[in-house]
Amino acid sequence: MEDGQEEYIRQVLGAYRKTPGTMGMARRADRVLAAQLYQRGISVSVIENAFVLAATRRLIRPADTPPLGSIRSLAYFLPVIEEVLDMRVSPEYFQYLRHKLERITPSR
Repeated sequence: MEDGQEEYIRQVLGAYRKTPGTMGMARRADRVLAAQLYQRGISVSVIENAFVLAATRRLIRPADTPPLGSIRSLAYFLPVIEEVLDMRVSPEYFQYLRHKLERITPSR
């Protein structure tokens, strides 16, 4: 495996493990999917933005809704990655979401 792909996979899986709502661990299937995302040419920043968007949506819910289970697979984020690819918003929007997420989640 080439160095660029290995670094990409390391970055994606590292961000995935740190994302609130995930189990904090990556499995072999997650590694395979990260390699596929690399082959598709999807940037790490797009994937990180998808993690932030999905995590924020999961955490900002009405108080009377039942809690959601942990995210167990990188595949959970595929629809959100596609959504981020189609979005036409400024990078500041994702910075805003990151700030909001930092304020509402305890540190791991």
